Amino acid sequence: MKKIRVLVIDDSALIRKVLAQIIDAQDDLVCIGAASDPYAARDMIRDLSPDVLTLDIEMPRMDGLEFLEKLMRLRPTPVVMVSSLTSLGADATLRALELGAIDFVAKPKLGIEQGLLDYARELTDKIRIAAQARLQGRPTPGAPQRQPSPARSLASTEKLIMIGASTGGTEAIREVLAAMPPDSPGILITQHMPPGFTKSFADRLDKICRISVKEAEHGERVLPGHAYIAPGNRHLMLTKNGANYQTALSDDPPVNRHRPSVDVLFRSAAKVAGPSVLGVMLTGMGKDGATAMHEMRVAGSYNFAQDEASCVVFGMPREAINAGAVHEVLPLSEMTSHIMARLALDGPRSNRV
Repeated sequence: MKKIRVLVIDDSALIRKVLAQIIDAQDDLVCIGAASDPYAARDMIRDLSPDVLTLDIEMPRMDGLEFLEKLMRLRPTPVVMVSSLTSLGADATLRALELGAIDFVAKPKLGIEQGLLDYARELTDKIRIAAQARLQGRPTPGAPQRQPSPARSLASTEKLIMIGASTGGTEAIREVLAAMPPDSPGILITQHMPPGFTKSFADRLDKICRISVKEAEHGERVLPGHAYIAPGNRHLMLTKNGANYQTALSDDPPVNRHRPSVDVLFRSAAKVAGPSVLGVMLTGMGKDGATAMHEMRVAGSYNFAQDEASCVVFGMPREAINAGAVHEVLPLSEMTSHIMARLALDGPRSNRV
């Protein structure tokens, strides 16, 4: 069996040792080297040609973001970032994903055996995903995007958009939302992401989008021109109170190993909104959301999936397509224009609020 060859880049000797031990304990992975800074890593990448890098953000001489930008420009390689779970760490990690990193993990918490076992599983799973991922060309952050031009206002509290994503999803969601007009329907989003990162993600999107983007709170009314992102480690659901749709948050157990789970969001939409929903499945590993997206289709929703060529990882869209849940499979660059065209085709409903 050909092993996935991993290079660890971290300025902490202890972290380098821990990550190397975790990687080498796997039958299908091997740590081929460990570098203490990007300058040492540069030479090792040239000499060893690793399949995947793990990359610390805060390092001496050259930080991880500067190194990542140069790497993706000169020698694109799958990267899993190793980040501190702080607000500054979250902002830097999201910037790394913009630059082309596949995914991220937190710094390991040493001394807690079960916690380290869980961490090892997460790290090695993400290395395997990165080895299979398709490296995408990244649009320049803040670059103008082609905007759809609907002939009439689409604002309505009746129509809703549900979006699910995982690996590669932060940039896919950014591209979809940045092209949304200010009067788009309310949007609920589940992106697999840990606590602390979803608020930073929402805040970054809010600065570049014409709609308002925020981390969802419990019991909010879902408004047109607003997008609500599931908080890390909490399920997001759609509910209805009289004529108004609302958000609901839950601490119920993970579904498909995830909390928040796309299945939980999509299933709630199928139950309370049915034909008023447009469903969107974006890039991600695994099958979360496929079953519930089919339930949305049975309930009358119209569903889209990102195509394989534009996905970082095609797992979640492929599972939704195979489940018979999807009406249209589209390149990411065409997703928003097709969503808006479908909304214009459906037209406003007579019970519009």
